[in-house]
Amino acid sequence: MKLYKNIGMRETRSGFGDALLKLGKENTKIVALCADLTNSLSMTKFYKLFPYRFFQIGISEANMMGIAAGLTIGNYIPFTGTFANFATARVYDQIRQSIVYSKKNVKICASHSGISLGEDGATHQSLEDIGMMKMLPGLVVINTCDYNQTYAATIAISKYIGPVYLRFGRPAVPNFTSEKKLFQIGKAIILNRGEDVTIVSTGHLVWESLEAAKFLKKEGISCEVINIHTIKPLDEESILKSVKKTKCIITAEEHNYWGGLGESVARLLSLNYPCSQEIVAVNDTFGESGKPFELMKKYSLDKETIIKKVKKVIKKKKLLNY
Repeated sequence: MKLYKNIGMRETRSGFGDALLKLGKENTKIVALCADLTNSLSMTKFYKLFPYRFFQIGISEANMMGIAAGLTIGNYIPFTGTFANFATARVYDQIRQSIVYSKKNVKICASHSGISLGEDGATHQSLEDIGMMKMLPGLVVINTCDYNQTYAATIAISKYIGPVYLRFGRPAVPNFTSEKKLFQIGKAIILNRGEDVTIVSTGHLVWESLEAAKFLKKEGISCEVINIHTIKPLDEESILKSVKKTKCIITAEEHNYWGGLGESVARLLSLNYPCSQEIVAVNDTFGESGKPFELMKKYSLDKETIIKKVKKVIKKKKLLNY
């Protein structure tokens, strides 16, 4: 598969930082704001090269969102940076009122998302943010899977006129998508063609889904793997086309069971093409402190769980005689 050759380990947040630097060189209207996490968000290079277009707001995230909204009035394109939990739950009112309701051209960029934030524990791990943000009318919600896709998404959202929530992670993960792949907001990417089951995944779970599909192929199970990088607007056409072929689906995400990609897909299916579905996600609980990939395994966000869910959903499909 051309889309995942030459795999190395890279941080998705670095993809954001490198793309932001490129944008800063190309467009003087690009500005960046950070809530005392410049290095963690990989924004240091931008700050050093463009100090007069960088605003260190400190631990004052609500103020940061208000300032970002104000900067758009001067036709600036603000990129805000902080951890996903602080970029959403802490400032939801400011995002709703000052940015989304007013349709301001602000890019809310959120690192250290999900449980793979790791050692900082439950207070910093965001497992509800996708649900919160997709509920806001007109807000684009993006969740990238690797360095290359995060880089491409950052470039793409700079050209989109309107508010965007861009979610990415902390740890180094496999960098498997092509650096030449154009990022199209709202357009899913089919990574693997299959006939027996559809696996729709987002973020860090995309790689786990590909690994699961590789294992299942040896057992004679053909998996169609779809990378849903845009949670909203959801590529409904691609999902429905796939499930009409496979007659069953798995969704996989590093997010709470409630409110995430799985629920969006369930709604889509219930209204258009009811079929068997299984969800891989955190089961309505907070996280805890620990090493990122040990936590992913403990909370069943791994290829082993995807494999089990695939077998379960295929069994359900057969019982229903689809």
